[in-house]
Amino acid sequence: MALSRLQQLREADSGDYWPGFVDALATLLLVIVFLLAVFVTGQYALSTALTGRDEQLADLNARLAQIANELNMAEAENAALTLRVSTLTAENESLTEQLAATTARITALGDQLDEAEELSEEAQLTIAMLSEQMEILRMELARLNAALEASEAREAELETQVINLGTRLNAALASEVARLSQYRSEFFGRLVEILGNRSGVRVVGDRFVFETDVLFDSASAELSPEGREGLRPIAAAIIQLTREIPSDIEWVIRVDGHTDVRPLGPSAQFSSNWELSTARSLSVINWLVGEGVPANRLMAAGLGEHYPIATGRTEADHARNRRIELKLEAR
Repeated sequence: MALSRLQQLREADSGDYWPGFVDALATLLLVIVFLLAVFVTGQYALSTALTGRDEQLADLNARLAQIANELNMAEAENAALTLRVSTLTAENESLTEQLAATTARITALGDQLDEAEELSEEAQLTIAMLSEQMEILRMELARLNAALEASEAREAELETQVINLGTRLNAALASEVARLSQYRSEFFGRLVEILGNRSGVRVVGDRFVFETDVLFDSASAELSPEGREGLRPIAAAIIQLTREIPSDIEWVIRVDGHTDVRPLGPSAQFSSNWELSTARSLSVINWLVGEGVPANRLMAAGLGEHYPIATGRTEADHARNRRIELKLEAR
């Protein structure tokens, strides 16, 4: 057939080429149709094969998803188990420590029990000794109670005696005070007669008050001549009083020095009014002793500005507060 086709072609070459060309195109078309049929058949077969593979792939993906899900569940269970194992391990360690501590405690209690059993006999002996000592102490306490009762009775008796002595002493003191008051009245009455209405001297209660301006210069503790002359009758009266008061009466003439509230200047002889008042009181006493007054009948006191008799701040008030006071009192 091929040979005849070639012959035809050759014949055609020699004459008309168109029929041969048509035959060639028809042949080519047949080949193309054949190839298309083969391609379609292969495509169908391939599509069928791919469809089966897609189903297998879907099955595999589903299986893989299931396996992955199971794997995730297994991993979660594994993590939970790991956590549980860690917790159990910690609990086990804690229980182990508690068991060790309990074991040590049991051992210590056993040792203490052994020691207690060893000491029980000694404790019994100690208790017996303590009982004997307590009995001795009870006897000693009874003896001390008896002695205390006797002492309380003696104390009550002595207290009664002290009360009686106090009563007698108060009575004696009252008697002495009464006797001294009599002489005090006579003494001050005599001084009132001697001093008369002399300025700068006045009676305040049971005291004779001399303004220091009469006896001393300003801020000075040295008796002025006028002051000595003013005190001379006082010295004579005290000496006379010494002869008249019985020797069994204890008495003194107290000489108190006072100043006003104004502070001394920076160039003053004394650093404070207290020192000045004390020095003036001692100056009066020393002069009285020099005049023959017994020293044991005189007592000096410096009171500074702390006991004013005038509360004002005038010059007259200050003059009244600058004073020497004489007072007859029991010693």
